[in-house]
Amino acid sequence: MKFNRKFFERTLFTIFLFATLGGIYIVGNAWFHPQSLSWRLTHYSPWPREDNFGVFCWIVSFISFFTWNLVRD
Repeated sequence: MKFNRKFFERTLFTIFLFATLGGIYIVGNAWFHPQSLSWRLTHYSPWPREDNFGVFCWIVSFISFFTWNLVRD
């Protein structure tokens, strides 16, 4: 299969966008409800907590943004 650079570029940007929005959501939630950072993100499992999800979002956002800038024309 041929490597489709435009598809990869758009996928990286989409990952960057959604990870950044997830991080912004956690920052906003921490601003108004700081006690909720230690709560579970979902009631289905004990992990991830909100603070773990926020850190994960910012790491994924940084990596995808950096990679997107490398592959961009």
